[in-house]
Amino acid sequence: MSIRPRAMLDLTGALDFRTDRFQLRPLSVEDSPVLFRHLSDPAVTEFMDIDPLQGEDEALAIIGWAMGIRERNAGLRWGIRDRDGEFLGTAGFNTIELERGRRGEVAYDIRKASWGQGVMGEVLPALAVFGFQGLGLRRLEAMVTVGNEPSCRLLERHGFEREGVLRDHGFWKGGFWDQVVYGRLAT
Repeated sequence: MSIRPRAMLDLTGALDFRTDRFQLRPLSVEDSPVLFRHLSDPAVTEFMDIDPLQGEDEALAIIGWAMGIRERNAGLRWGIRDRDGEFLGTAGFNTIELERGRRGEVAYDIRKASWGQGVMGEVLPALAVFGFQGLGLRRLEAMVTVGNEPSCRLLERHGFEREGVLRDHGFWKGGFWDQVVYGRLAT
């Protein structure tokens, strides 16, 4: 995959791309039924800052958030599909900071049926290329809820370093949650 750096950040154009086994397309309203099914699974949302979705309207709200950050050039979330077009999850940048740094926060979620099949092992390097080369970022970050060891192992396999724990950093599902901070530099 080859992505050319942008002189100015513009996330409004066509940003679909492929890896060897997967296709990524920015989330859109058409994804609401599959996103709802995906994020209504308690196993998928266990370490996320959301409860399992109860209705498709909640999926539409998440898609609205994703479209909003994209329109403001502040982030980008893709839907991940296999070669046959089956929805596997989402990945992307929850935030992109260019004024006070050149960094982006990567995040991802994969349907339970695809865990352990190397989806993010293939997609995460493509996200890094997009962030470093396509967006000109200097730093990628990831926040992992304490206890999500598979996510920690994935990040470490792909060059992210554990930088510390932010105690009681988030509040969701009725309680405070520690977050493990991972970082990877462009160099």
